[in-house]
Amino acid sequence: MIGKIIRGIAGFYYVYIEGFGEYECKAKGIFRNRKIKPLVGDDVEVEILKKDSKTGNIVDILERKSELIRPAVANIDQAMIIFAVSDPAPNYNLLDRFLVMMEQQGIETIICFNKMDKADDEERKSVEEVYRNTGYQILFTNALEGEGMEEVKAVLKGKTTALAGPSGVGKSSLTNRLQTKVSMQTGQISEKIKRGKHTTRHSELIYMEEHTYLLDTPGFSSLYLKEIEKEDLQGFYPEFDHYLGQCRFQGCAHINEPDCAVKEALEEGKISESRYVNYKLLYEEIKNQKKY
Repeated sequence: MIGKIIRGIAGFYYVYIEGFGEYECKAKGIFRNRKIKPLVGDDVEVEILKKDSKTGNIVDILERKSELIRPAVANIDQAMIIFAVSDPAPNYNLLDRFLVMMEQQGIETIICFNKMDKADDEERKSVEEVYRNTGYQILFTNALEGEGMEEVKAVLKGKTTALAGPSGVGKSSLTNRLQTKVSMQTGQISEKIKRGKHTTRHSELIYMEEHTYLLDTPGFSSLYLKEIEKEDLQGFYPEFDHYLGQCRFQGCAHINEPDCAVKEALEEGKISESRYVNYKLLYEEIKNQKKY
């Protein structure tokens, strides 16, 4: 039977099989010999051992469509990155790092700004302006009141979606609104530092409906980028695409060069200053890493 690994704990893999439910499985030794580790999100072939106790063995891992490093998950169709509009204010540098990671993996990403009840019109317009020309779909929600949930459900339907974002932005509250099978513990925001306590302890796929899964990942404050060349970074900023090849110099980095089409677009307001600043910071970070 074919199923999907929804979580892995202490050498056991819990596989959801459509129409049959969840099975507790061990992985055959052949995977260790091949140095292959089953991942949450893997589609696997299961040999049923006992139907009554719902136990089995994973005998094969089907070909992966995609694979993330941190968190280590497979077969993600899309990602939804969740930040609060306010309380805490969005960390655009962290958000942009996430977007670069997803671009690098070729995974479509939706941006969801939660806690609309904490924001005024000016704050909403501000975040819209930053990502206006990026091409990313942007959703606004208030998970506590259920506002915007229908739009979110529509983009999730029929896909496996990774929900990610820093702690304290209402990710667990949003997850609880979207499904009722698993209740995620929600944390309180520290009034002193405006950061949330980490409330999710392991990556877990949550079955919503047919072919629809949510991947809730542990809260994080930094993101791991796979090997990336500084020259390739510009290709992971979709709003730069229209201007590539129009600069005076071939191989323009869009930082110090004269007659740069990207910098001209920045001056004309066609590219967000926040996004451009974060591009430069990440470019310098990658350049410095390559020195060592």
